[in-house]
Amino acid sequence: MDAIRQWVSDFVNILTRGQPFGWNNVLDVLIVAVFIYYVLLLIRGTRAVQLLIGVMVLVLIYFVATSLHLTLTTLLLQALFAVALIALVVVFQPELRRALGQIGQLGPLNRLLAPGSEEELEGIVDELVRAALLISEAKHGALIVLERATGLQDYSETGVPVNGKLTAELLASIFMTRSPLHDGAVIVRGGQILAAACLLPLEENTDRGAHRYGMRHRAALSISAQTDAIVVVVSEETQAISIAAGGRIIGALDEERLRRVLSSLLRSRIQPLPFRSKAS
Repeated sequence: MDAIRQWVSDFVNILTRGQPFGWNNVLDVLIVAVFIYYVLLLIRGTRAVQLLIGVMVLVLIYFVATSLHLTLTTLLLQALFAVALIALVVVFQPELRRALGQIGQLGPLNRLLAPGSEEELEGIVDELVRAALLISEAKHGALIVLERATGLQDYSETGVPVNGKLTAELLASIFMTRSPLHDGAVIVRGGQILAAACLLPLEENTDRGAHRYGMRHRAALSISAQTDAIVVVVSEETQAISIAAGGRIIGALDEERLRRVLSSLLRSRIQPLPFRSKAS
């Protein structure tokens, strides 16, 4: 017990550099604690968790080797850590990109970027719901990406510019099987269709059940994990309608649930969906 108290005392002395423990030290600890919490929240459910555990094991081995004066092991781990600083940046590139993107979304300030009026929002939701139903009834597939705070200009430039008013009929015609623009994603900004036949990133999905998704659903998961976009997906095989946001997907939506989920996401601007559901 005395050893633990001494360790805590030494740790506090290191943090405060021998100075009295004041409010600035409390603030310092809180900032670090919040930072660590959000880092853990960010990497939860990704391959970064296993990599982080591996790094912690190596650090633990290093401290043990140092304590036992294992010179060769210590030198080997020091050399490994020097290389790992660069390697980790490469390995954690998707997580770092997503973290910087989320910081750029400005959190609560995103609400200022919401649709200008309730009437406009309801109009967007109504057109999207009607479009999804028309496409599903025609037994076609669709991938509709709704831009929010994170700009999707890079992705829209990979497709064909449309710059047309958002209407259910236009969306349904784009995704007709014989249409030259049906293969790819449509990107929507507010009440305007920016582009069609756009290419979306298709990164490795760490979800163990990801294998049951088709290409459209996997692309929707990928873009929604990297940005704050909302993605409406219509399965060409089953005609089921799904929504992806925050790297999660909820499927088998009927008209009422589709309208409710879309309205909720567009109003609140939250990223994750309340639960993960099997995509049909």
